[in-house]
Amino acid sequence: MTVAAILQHKGHDVVQVQPGDSVLSVVKLIAERRIGCVPVVDAGHVVGIFSERDFLYHVAQDGPSALERTVEQVMTAPAITIDADTPVMYCLSLMTKRRVRHLPVVVDGALAGLVSIGDLVKYRIDRIESEAAALRDYIQTA
Repeated sequence: MTVAAILQHKGHDVVQVQPGDSVLSVVKLIAERRIGCVPVVDAGHVVGIFSERDFLYHVAQDGPSALERTVEQVMTAPAITIDADTPVMYCLSLMTKRRVRHLPVVVDGALAGLVSIGDLVKYRIDRIESEAAALRDYIQTA
């Protein structure tokens, strides 16, 4: 079970921003799309990630002036990334250890998708339910 299977169903489209974008414009985008974070991409490469948590930390530290900064000034960098062949269980472990909820998927140096902890947990539960159903069927026919 790898991330590639999740991206097959979820898709590869990712809302992304550039390092020079204003925090205010990105916060509006996140609110409008009802998402928790966006990868920050420069010249096709993931250079960081900007999340609700980054925004809260900087507003708490700097007040309203945080909205006037660029995303590059407040993003988490470098972003923790994975590739499409990364096992789902490894991703869950990584997210737990690093305390992150989103992982950009990078293939050949370019952003190929984004998975959230919710995506991973849903996929894992679906697999477990499928295996349990197969075992029930096997027992009933034995």
